[in-house]
Amino acid sequence: MAAKGSEYSAKNITVLEGLEPVRKRPGMYIGSTGPEGLHHLIWEVVDNCFDEAMAGHASKIVVRLLPDNWVSVEDDGRGIPVDLHPEQKVSALELVLTKLHAGGKFGGESSGYKISGGLHGVGVSVVNALSDDLLAEVYRDGQIWQQHYKKGIPQDRVTAVGKTKKRGTTIRFHADATIMQTIVYDYGYILEHLRQQAYLTAGIHIEITDEREPNVSIPYGFYFEGGVSSYVRHLNQKKEAKHPNVFYVNKPYEELFVEVALQYTAEYYESVHCYANNIVNPEGGTHLAGFRTALTRVLNSYSRDKGYLKEKDANLTGEDVREGLTAVISIKLAEPQFEGQTKGKLGNPEARAAVEAVFGEAFGVFLEEHPRDAEEIISKCLLSSRARLAARAARETVLRKGALEGLTLPGKLADCSSKDSASTELYIVEGDSAGGSAKQARNREFQAILPLRGKILNVERARLDKLLGNNEVKNLVIALGTNIGEGFDLTSLRYGRIVIMTDADVDGAHITTLLLTLFYRYFPELIAKGHIFIAMPPLYRVQVGKQVKYAFSDKEKAGVINELTGGKVEVKEIKPGEDEEEIVTNGIKINVQRYKGLGEMNPDQLWETTMDPATRIMKQVTVDDAVFADETFDILMGSEVAPRKKFIQTHAKDVTNLDV
Repeated sequence: MAAKGSEYSAKNITVLEGLEPVRKRPGMYIGSTGPEGLHHLIWEVVDNCFDEAMAGHASKIVVRLLPDNWVSVEDDGRGIPVDLHPEQKVSALELVLTKLHAGGKFGGESSGYKISGGLHGVGVSVVNALSDDLLAEVYRDGQIWQQHYKKGIPQDRVTAVGKTKKRGTTIRFHADATIMQTIVYDYGYILEHLRQQAYLTAGIHIEITDEREPNVSIPYGFYFEGGVSSYVRHLNQKKEAKHPNVFYVNKPYEELFVEVALQYTAEYYESVHCYANNIVNPEGGTHLAGFRTALTRVLNSYSRDKGYLKEKDANLTGEDVREGLTAVISIKLAEPQFEGQTKGKLGNPEARAAVEAVFGEAFGVFLEEHPRDAEEIISKCLLSSRARLAARAARETVLRKGALEGLTLPGKLADCSSKDSASTELYIVEGDSAGGSAKQARNREFQAILPLRGKILNVERARLDKLLGNNEVKNLVIALGTNIGEGFDLTSLRYGRIVIMTDADVDGAHITTLLLTLFYRYFPELIAKGHIFIAMPPLYRVQVGKQVKYAFSDKEKAGVINELTGGKVEVKEIKPGEDEEEIVTNGIKINVQRYKGLGEMNPDQLWETTMDPATRIMKQVTVDDAVFADETFDILMGSEVAPRKKFIQTHAKDVTNLDV
């Protein structure tokens, strides 16, 4: 919010330190120099625009992806001040763009903002430091002001270049390819992020266009009046809601603003998303703790008062009341305390008290005023409670089985000799044939093999008690050593890497998806901490004379043939699908073998191509966007057919190497 009785000008800009460290250690400021860090540059500039919106000075933000990977971000706020700073004796615009912690977000009531979502003045200066070219344009006091930068260094002074009736700021930047691993932006990823932000700032217009290809630019816009209640409806659009009314509260509490929306669904997992000053907090924090405490307390109190829980009945637990819950928690506060530069977790203790008080009171009123919704919610929680007790019994059975066998692992598991979890690997493979080949190929010191019989249970449609009745899942839980559900303990993980290794065909892809669903829903910490990997076995073995190379796609196979023949044979299109073929061109004999399964490789080939740390290719499984991941798993593995059909139709053209 704008500070009362103050104007936004250069005197509001406070300077704490310079830009020097950013180019040397960019990861400290944007998380990484990979795709996530690249997109973080956009978020930093956009965050400043949202600060203006939250302060009541901006109503529209326009993001444009321009040719040659330039990005333009414009708002219609007050415009960054351009007058001279009273102490620094340079333009306030230059200070904001060249000094860390220089911005209108310090100084309490005398500052330009009471609440902000950006890096407190760090964001746009970091973007400037990590861009090889940047142009700042300010529309203020009837003038267009400009300043040009290269690698964070001003190339000229702030100059008035024309007249305008507009107001606001435009930042155009080009990320430095010598620092960033890639400078190619993902339009879909940006759309999803900006959609989130539009939900979190009700009443603001957001427009984005991808203008990188000529004549194909289509603007995409977001505008939501309903705030986070609209967001919850969006998250649940492909799920079966248990009650029609979405709970919603938006209320100040002392110096904070609390906004919460929730609705229960028929799913077996929770989907809760936390934000502080519009910054996503994937690890939650104090606001999430306050929400959970109030949720459990209010539902237990209501259940006792209305007789759903009898005197002899135990209280509902936090796990009981969170099954099937979709919720968005958004708070705004003046001095957020985050853990880490990328704001994964909120630490303010006052946020817990505020959310617990505001949400607890409003949710109790909601249950009283909507008795049918309340009945559906309580019924869902009671059913979850019964399932939890059944799951506990099933889990104890699994643990007893391990204990009785002296914690010997499942019979089909070929364990490794090393007990150092930091260096060990567990390969999950499909079937006895692939398992046998993998067992012969592995390094027995640090690589363990667990063959699966058939396809595991689709956990998207099953509770934990049913899940633990599945032998394949049970064996995997025992092998991991972490337990599952409320007994999960990451410190007991027996292997540092869990590697999914399946055939490169439709069945293999299905098994991989089933396993990823299991890990995402029941072992999310394994993904978050970087323990889950997908092996990449080759599709082809190409031999010319004594030279042998492997290819992972049809396109790569053609390139390998061209390479091994010294350019004498260029294969533009080769029909996929043949098990083995011999091509003779220009007197050169080329032998191509297509692998339809891991079991077709001899152990030496499997080791060399897929399991040898020196030569293998692996993909590490990460979750950059939890909302998008949640929606995708629900589409692919949920009970609704129509969304899955639409997804397949949309992405069918992207599929390669399809076996029919």
